[in-house]
Amino acid sequence: MTVLVDDARWPAHGRLWAHLVSDDNLDELHAFARSHDVPARAFDLDHYDVPEELVPRLIAAGAHHVDGKELVRRLIASGLRIPARDRR
Repeated sequence: MTVLVDDARWPAHGRLWAHLVSDDNLDELHAFARSHDVPARAFDLDHYDVPEELVPRLIAAGAHHVDGKELVRRLIASGLRIPARDRR
């Protein structure tokens, strides 16, 4: 499994946010997130929203830094992507 994190480019709540995903399975993604203090409430069906200040720590812990297009491409290829039409 590879855990991926993109650049924090998404503004909300006065901060910038990045995405943390797995290119293999959600169990290992959840384990990685828990072990690095990413709260469960940050999970959004197929990814975690993580604040900009957490990204360097996640990369140091082994998450692969990729751009947003690569992150989405690999998430789709994994079969874990939840399409927008299925999010509500």
